[in-house]
Amino acid sequence: MTKFGRYISYNATGGKEYCDVVESTKNISTYAPIIHLESEISSLPTEIEKTSDKFHPIKVKDLGSLARLTYDPELPDETNLALYVIPHNKAWLIGYLTSLEMDDIFYQFNYVELDSEPMKPFVKYQGHEGMDPELSDSFEHGFSYLSIIKIKNGHPIFGLK
Repeated sequence: MTKFGRYISYNATGGKEYCDVVESTKNISTYAPIIHLESEISSLPTEIEKTSDKFHPIKVKDLGSLARLTYDPELPDETNLALYVIPHNKAWLIGYLTSLEMDDIFYQFNYVELDSEPMKPFVKYQGHEGMDPELSDSFEHGFSYLSIIKIKNGHPIFGLK
């Protein structure tokens, strides 16, 4: 990309359409989050077959991209969602579940690898201001909070190898 940012902004004014890459969602516009991935999206089955009871894992570049996955343009202030933390190969992963609806529904586990086990129960995020998310154990006015559900042991349902 020639321009870096966290969201794609779109609006139509005076019969003209405007699109830009922006850092925050402060202005009146319609937004789509920009998500940076580390891994390719896993291939989906092309033939009729039984869908396995596993999520398709997708490694996301950073906690900001993971938090932006929770952004809903129709309800931008409603981020009452949960992130899952699991141990995996001597590391800790924090992730968010998404789905892709086609003929069947495919679930993805979008995750970021953390340096250590998170000891705080929330991710504090103020994406509309262009701020990076951080772990928190208290609440402040003006921020969105994503709760963290810590799973004690890894599980094959997350589709990780």
